Amino acid sequence: MKITQDIFKRFEDFVQIRSSDQFEEHALMLFRYQAERVDLYSAFVNFLGIDPKKISSSKQIPFLPIEFFKTHKLLAQGQQASLVFRSSGTGNMDRSSHYIANPNMYRNSFTKAFELIYGPPKDWIILAYLPSYQEQGQSSLVYMVDELIRLSNDRNSKFYSDRHLLARALKELDSSGKKILLIGVSFALLELAEKERFQLKNTTVMETGGMKGRRKELIREELHEILCESFGVDQIHSEYGMTELQSQAYAPSDGQFITPPWMKVLIRDVYDPFHFVEEGVTGALNIIDLANIQSCAFIATSDLGSLVEDRFSVLGRLDHADIRGCNLLFNQEL
Repeated sequence: MKITQDIFKRFEDFVQIRSSDQFEEHALMLFRYQAERVDLYSAFVNFLGIDPKKISSSKQIPFLPIEFFKTHKLLAQGQQASLVFRSSGTGNMDRSSHYIANPNMYRNSFTKAFELIYGPPKDWIILAYLPSYQEQGQSSLVYMVDELIRLSNDRNSKFYSDRHLLARALKELDSSGKKILLIGVSFALLELAEKERFQLKNTTVMETGGMKGRRKELIREELHEILCESFGVDQIHSEYGMTELQSQAYAPSDGQFITPPWMKVLIRDVYDPFHFVEEGVTGALNIIDLANIQSCAFIATSDLGSLVEDRFSVLGRLDHADIRGCNLLFNQEL
């Protein structure tokens, strides 16, 4: 497709999307661009024998298996990476890499998504407890939270690595009546919950998912029950994001995630990657993230979940022994 400044401007205006028609138009335009300009995705589309000009719906767009972020550099032709985010893992071979050409678009995406659910960051004191992410570095989550802390413009907003200091600060700040957001990786919040007891009145507790190999994995309901009892709150909030995305979804209650208007989740059959299951049926998550302008916006993840009325739940991880479809064959071809 012919790329003009007008088209690039429309790509960058993804946060202005408000309707399903706008989403469809934007998704199809971005698909045709990436099918031409992102080499690996172009090879993937060609391998499947798909003519981008004949794609007329976002449900017809092929979704790239997320595993390729571990093995290939996904970046549009002519673009230079200003940032590289890496996923958590035990070594470089286990870590996905996301090359970010325009950090401003990432900041725009995560600040607007946060504001849609929780309002301006300046209304919050933000306490972050993300030890594993801080230790490994190059974390998109740490980058995001650091910026939200800056935007909160409160001297009490900060990262914590010491559990005792965090517990003391949390109790003091909560009792002051100010609105607090405690955001933490699941295993760290669980360890805090086992050692401390709180009766929080003004704090929102948000988990970012995953035990990162530190603890036995728990289903979300079990984790939230433990955290609710320890922190003395009625609900635990959840954040859904990943290295390979530039947008996040949030679940203010009951583990039902809300996406911003420029992010969409579809549920695919785990045995047939080209078939989408009905509403309420468990399958694997396909994600369209229109903020992923210069990498790949159409990703087949390894997460299991279901979709009901535009809200999705995450139920676990796909067993790679059960993966079927084009991703394994395509790997052998490259």
